[in-house]
Amino acid sequence: MFLTRIIFEWKLKKSKTILFSGKFTEEWLRHTNIKFLEKRKIAYIVSGALIILSIGSLAVRGLSYGIDFRGGRTYVVRLDQDVQVAEVQSALTGVFGEMPEVKTFGANNQIRITTTYKIEDDSQDVDDEVEELLMAGLKNANVLDDGVSLDEFTDTYQLSSQKVGPTISADIRKDSVIAISFALIIIFLYILVRFTNWQYGLGAVAAIAHDSLIVLGIFSLLYNVLPFSLEIDQAFIAAILTVLGYSINDTVVVFDRIREYLKLHPKRKRELNVDEAVNSTLRRTFSTSLSTFVVLLAIFMFGGATIRGFVFALLVGVVVGTYSSIFIATPIAYDFQKRLAKVTAKRKK
Repeated sequence: MFLTRIIFEWKLKKSKTILFSGKFTEEWLRHTNIKFLEKRKIAYIVSGALIILSIGSLAVRGLSYGIDFRGGRTYVVRLDQDVQVAEVQSALTGVFGEMPEVKTFGANNQIRITTTYKIEDDSQDVDDEVEELLMAGLKNANVLDDGVSLDEFTDTYQLSSQKVGPTISADIRKDSVIAISFALIIIFLYILVRFTNWQYGLGAVAAIAHDSLIVLGIFSLLYNVLPFSLEIDQAFIAAILTVLGYSINDTVVVFDRIREYLKLHPKRKRELNVDEAVNSTLRRTFSTSLSTFVVLLAIFMFGGATIRGFVFALLVGVVVGTYSSIFIATPIAYDFQKRLAKVTAKRKK
């Protein structure tokens, strides 16, 4: 904003014309006349179907919890050759006495191994023991030379390691639920105070709850299907909170414009004011969402494998959040305001 202001002031001093659009975008979404409220029942059906599908997947498939939420040890290992995940998993099961989780992580010669072997043992030597067993299992799978020592393995082949105990993982789960619940409550109170109308707050909270459920449902449906990790970890919680913030920002812009139109045209039908207000925000909403989506898509395509799941959550959240601010938050607020007006009218009679 600071740099933009300097550039604008410099251009104004030079009496230069400041343009905010080009020939191809000058009329883009400028004179739309979409009847959003007439189509709200279709949006309710679509969103309802997506939410039912998401809840069904969460109940049947569940989520792929990362080490942050279930505890264990995770190792990222880069080998000299491409590996077969099933063979490595079988060899490690033989040394650990339990089946670890083995996934390709980035290139085909790079794997991530997660195990709960002796996770509750806090003795000093257990970490070295687990690394020795890990190295032995990789040698049994014929993906690591027999002459490699433990020091060479940890320095050259083992890229990273992480340990989360069961007590810490339980605390992280609890704190994540508290963080999201606290965000929903604060958002409702903020909308209530800003617009002095609980229907707007209800619409906003319904929209972000809708966004969260659908993002969770997509992660539940597609884990072990897409070729990158969709684990639920602390980065995912950060993505969800970011999505909530992005969605509520869009919703507040729409609500502000609705309030402005209601003050400018108090004698017109509320439905007409709401539709015109939403239409007037489309240009800003889609410009912001599209530019954000393009940046995230570039990070998703060219960024590292470690952040791909996080960015994927943001990509889905931007799309769903843009949709919900128009087709969920606004219609729900309108319907409850309409219902309250009918109840008030009946009481006066």
